[in-house]
Amino acid sequence: MFNVQRYKNSSRTTNKPQCSCIPAPAPSPLHLFICSSSSTTITCDMAFKTLITLASLATAVFAAPSPLVSCGGGRSVQNAACCAWFPVLDDIQANLFSGAQCMEEAHEAIRLTFHDAIGFSMALTQEGKFGGGGADGSILAFSDIETSFAANFGLDFTTEAFIPFAVAHQVSFGDFVQFAGAVGASNCLGGPRLQFLAGRPNNSQPSPDGLVPEPTDSADKIFARMQDAGFSPTELVHLLSAHSVAAQYEVDTDVAGSPFDSTPSSFDTQFFVESLLKGTAFVGNGQGGESMSPIPGEFRLSSDLVISRDQRAACEWQSLVNDHQTMVNNFEAAMMKMATLGQTVSELVDCSDVIPVPASAKFTATFPPSKSINDVDSACSSFPFPSLGTQPGPVTSVLPITA
Repeated sequence: MFNVQRYKNSSRTTNKPQCSCIPAPAPSPLHLFICSSSSTTITCDMAFKTLITLASLATAVFAAPSPLVSCGGGRSVQNAACCAWFPVLDDIQANLFSGAQCMEEAHEAIRLTFHDAIGFSMALTQEGKFGGGGADGSILAFSDIETSFAANFGLDFTTEAFIPFAVAHQVSFGDFVQFAGAVGASNCLGGPRLQFLAGRPNNSQPSPDGLVPEPTDSADKIFARMQDAGFSPTELVHLLSAHSVAAQYEVDTDVAGSPFDSTPSSFDTQFFVESLLKGTAFVGNGQGGESMSPIPGEFRLSSDLVISRDQRAACEWQSLVNDHQTMVNNFEAAMMKMATLGQTVSELVDCSDVIPVPASAKFTATFPPSKSINDVDSACSSFPFPSLGTQPGPVTSVLPITA
């Protein structure tokens, strides 16, 4: 989140895929026409007349549990239409997430859900302007446009990696962004099992520029932007739990892959501990949205610093220092809301049972080696900072995350 860009100077080169109109197989109500993207428009007419009306499936989201339907291979779901997502799951786990790993592409998948969905402004809509379609997949459909925004710079390699999967499986871009994010999160130890609703249409428009918060923004600006999208400061803290499994790639390309906490493959609360420690040194050049961090190799975004010390968020931030289950529950709820921005929930089908169950873990938050309560820089005065032990051993550098 917050413009944690990547690959600006990467040696990786990828030709942008040319997507074409591919008629979806008739039996599956969740398959859509995938159309090519250009810098100005979707070039093929969206042939939704062939779709089974999603309204007929709307009650599936709220209906009482029904007998499970077998999808073959020992897999089952409550709604037969969701069986179509298992081939997508198998493909991305093997070929995008390197065998269901919580590594760079999984982290990027989680981040892409935010960069796509936050393109939603109630203020612009009230002014009679297009306020964005929210979680509509426009960041894939119009990747040439949206990855040129300053806040999304560097995401073009991520979108280019994702588009072929959506095209190959003939699912909408909006659905694929949210599905990949949910699957990526499930690959992380102790991670959430996010809700996945399917059925978003492929009829997006490019998001307006300026709707993605940046690491150089003030707390006031970030809170105002999130409020415009319908999120409180408390919910923003919950969304930022994603930084437990995240890294920066283009805030400072010289230290690309620097994670935001010392355990970037575990969805644990170390991010909330370490982000409240006093910064002692820059990992990079100290510019473009970097603040001093307490651990060698660990990158601190200036946006995380100002939010965690702001009175509107400080106590919620501190409350998650040693409460992993609450962190997971809150993140699941905030992401459920994020994933449906701009969408009509009653027209979507709940396919959450396709999302893998994450490996469970019992985490106990600790101070990094050589750190203690004396190194805490807390702005919450409502309750004391939790009592934590200190990890034994010498101070070591946190290794960067690489592809």
